[in-house]
Amino acid sequence: MIQSGTSSVGCPAGKALVFAAVALGAGSASAQEAASSLGNAIANGDVAMEFRYRMETVDQTGFEEDAMASVLKSRISFRPLDIGNLGFFFELDNVSYLGDDDFNSTRNGKTEYPLIADPDGTHVNQAYMDFRNEGGYIRLGRQRINLDEQRFIGGVAWRQNEQTMDALTVVNNPLDNVSLHYSYVHGVSRIFGPEDGIPTDFYDSNTHLFNAAIDLALGGRLVLYHYAIDLENAAPLSNRTTGVRFSQTIEGGELEFPFNLEYARQGDYGDNPIAYDSSFLLLEGGVDIRDLRLMLGHQQFGGDLSEPQMMFRTPLATLHRYQGWTDRFLTIPGQGVENTYLTLTSGGLTLSWHDFSSEAGPDHYGSEWNISWQYAIDENYTLLLKYATYDPDTHATDVDKAWVQFTATF
Repeated sequence: MIQSGTSSVGCPAGKALVFAAVALGAGSASAQEAASSLGNAIANGDVAMEFRYRMETVDQTGFEEDAMASVLKSRISFRPLDIGNLGFFFELDNVSYLGDDDFNSTRNGKTEYPLIADPDGTHVNQAYMDFRNEGGYIRLGRQRINLDEQRFIGGVAWRQNEQTMDALTVVNNPLDNVSLHYSYVHGVSRIFGPEDGIPTDFYDSNTHLFNAAIDLALGGRLVLYHYAIDLENAAPLSNRTTGVRFSQTIEGGELEFPFNLEYARQGDYGDNPIAYDSSFLLLEGGVDIRDLRLMLGHQQFGGDLSEPQMMFRTPLATLHRYQGWTDRFLTIPGQGVENTYLTLTSGGLTLSWHDFSSEAGPDHYGSEWNISWQYAIDENYTLLLKYATYDPDTHATDVDKAWVQFTATF
């Protein structure tokens, strides 16, 4: 494991997996064969590179200056050949500014500008080893963990610094239609790194993530999950969430009707000083007509009208994907939030409208429009144009954000 601070390899689970992996590797090859295979594995491994340039602008009420970020993320990944059942992976990211940093990165001290949370620097994004067999795999190290739709556990890959986790993960497929996932997370490398600062770049964690997915007949999928998140240096965010998700697509000739239903209960966990109980609900359905999809959805994160800090918490989620691209609701307000939305997608075009209100009270927070267009120039190059505007009523301020992004992969 790689992090600033204590090493998660020192945890009992980490030591146990190291010894298990070594023993399993030894069982498949002699020491001399393993040494020979290591050199061959490195010499013939796969190298991948990605360069993602993005220009982002933010015009936000309350700031005299608009923010403008010109940011390049450079990523190099290396995967040696497997040695028997053992595999390894290493990924290094660098975030650099091209031109002036006329924005608040959370680290550059330029608070006169609106926030664009892309601190610069170089860090290890992933570094892990796998033991694989036909039934699944065991993974130890810094890794990307995206569970289901990332509403609770995700990598926040939209930002130039990704969120990855120092973890022990076990994935098992006991049946063709059943997948079981468990992760013990010892630390979380957040999007605000790699330098120390506020918000923190790293969560010290004692977290357990359980997820079971069952593929049903006629295309249905049932997911049961339990996430016990204990963040030692962010105790008020610690929570225990238990939920169920059902997804189905109904065939209707030239039309298809996808829908998703999800419900979860959440309460305090670990050293959270706030005793609370809250809930999450998702109702979503739509229609597919050839390459066009229209989806209507309603999701709500619980809150409380009279008592503060009773709201649902999502400290490890990818919320940019769901709560509007202006990021007005990355933290759930005290009265919770209801998000009713309509999304149209066709080819590379996405158009969304969101209406936000309080879950526990009468407040109408505001509304938001999102539009994006993505074009694959060829298999290596992609262009993305994206715009979002939020019109407030009782929550936050007016904000307009625009992005031009170019990605090259090799």
